[in-house]
Amino acid sequence: MDLKLLMVFDEVYKTRSVSRAGENLGLPQTSVSLALARMRRQFNDPLFVRTGAGMMPTPHAAALARPLREALELLRVAMQQQVVFDPSISSRLFRIAMTDISHLEFLPSLINKMGKLAPDVRVDVLRITSDTPKLLESGEADLAIGFMPELEAGFYQQKLFDQTFACVVSRAHPRIGKRLTESLFKREKHVVITAPGTGHELVEQALARQRIERRVALSLPTLPGVGNLLANTELVATVPERVAETLVKIAKVKSLPAPFKFPSFSIKQHWHERYQQDPANQWLRSTVADLFLEE
Repeated sequence: MDLKLLMVFDEVYKTRSVSRAGENLGLPQTSVSLALARMRRQFNDPLFVRTGAGMMPTPHAAALARPLREALELLRVAMQQQVVFDPSISSRLFRIAMTDISHLEFLPSLINKMGKLAPDVRVDVLRITSDTPKLLESGEADLAIGFMPELEAGFYQQKLFDQTFACVVSRAHPRIGKRLTESLFKREKHVVITAPGTGHELVEQALARQRIERRVALSLPTLPGVGNLLANTELVATVPERVAETLVKIAKVKSLPAPFKFPSFSIKQHWHERYQQDPANQWLRSTVADLFLEE
């Protein structure tokens, strides 16, 4: 077993895909298939079987996964191998899990920056769901960006910025001018955004603590499209500050300070400890962090 075979086995085991393993290793799919064929002969076992859920390991492959990964790490140390990631020539596919906030406010900046630094790198955007931690651990997602308070041990995180909430209404709202008062907040009809990462639960908890009731006319599971909705109705939305700033730029709406105190929360980037030293993942994380430092 040489280093290349160990790397191929490890990537196919993590990604459950021959093509994704090739992309992550910078190898053509045919090379990955040939390496798998060689390992199958050596172990006299299929190792991975194609299913509807991807290349699933056989029981023998599952038993081999940990010792082969340990062998891979030992070989890398012994050979003092320094894996180099050059974004200017890489055609790597990065999979980034994001909330709707990131789609709206952060994704355009990231794509523009990557276009300059890594013209052939591709990005596959995933939604942040309850499965995101498993995807980060397996390597099927490289990074998650957003508000994810439920992550457990085994993950690293870096704070990108803190924010609280603001209220957004149509610029032509007939009753709300330059200031949203407590009485207006209680009387007007609201749209509630329940999309993951929007801090919706923080707003509800703060209102409950202060015993404030609002008239909810509409609940939305996603954030895109809310700007046009607010511009053409008399509804009020309570959203994170940076979302409010973006909505003001793209729709005929205005942002007003909330008349009640809401807590702040942190937007962070998250990755699994297995990829802490991975050069490609390090480059992606530093690129994301630099965007917010530039701001």
